[in-house]
Amino acid sequence: MASTPILSPTPTTTSLVHHHHHQSLHLSSKLPFPTRPTTCNNNRPLTRLHVSTPTNKPNTTTTTTTTTTSKKPTTETIFFDGGAHYGDLLANLILGFTLLWLPLTLAAVFRAFFLRYRFTNLRVTVISGLTGQDRSDFSYKVIKDVQVVPRFIGEWGDIIITLRDGTKVDLRSVPKFREIAKYCLSLADKPAVLKEKGSKGF
Repeated sequence: MASTPILSPTPTTTSLVHHHHHQSLHLSSKLPFPTRPTTCNNNRPLTRLHVSTPTNKPNTTTTTTTTTTSKKPTTETIFFDGGAHYGDLLANLILGFTLLWLPLTLAAVFRAFFLRYRFTNLRVTVISGLTGQDRSDFSYKVIKDVQVVPRFIGEWGDIIITLRDGTKVDLRSVPKFREIAKYCLSLADKPAVLKEKGSKGF
């Protein structure tokens, strides 16, 4: 039986294989491979800065809120709060035994029980009525003139306040009427000299 001859690579064949392999490696190293652009990484910090910028804005809002809440409203303090002088009621009750004086006595009783004056640093308030439902308020800025009329021997008196629109507010039988009238003038926009008329009895 004949044996098949085994062929061995000739030196020429081996050199051709090595040459072909070397040429393929050389060509593959020169092939242009696409590279990832480096500019993508440079865009990321810009995006982060854009997102983080609004976090600095609330500083302005915080400052504004602090300024607004620091303002305190003007507190209202009471200078005088009370009704008519008790001497007015007592004197009119004594004279009320005569029929001619009876209407004035009833008016004094009404002032004593259903009339109240309040002077604060912001306004003048007059409260009247059986249940105090009638109330009038006006600011010192609308006061044009103030006059006083002493009663009896000057223990009490009337305060006549004239407003800029011509309205006259007559406050009857007010205790400490001179002090209250001077206080009203001191808070008016255009302070004027206190005018005092002569006494007109009770």
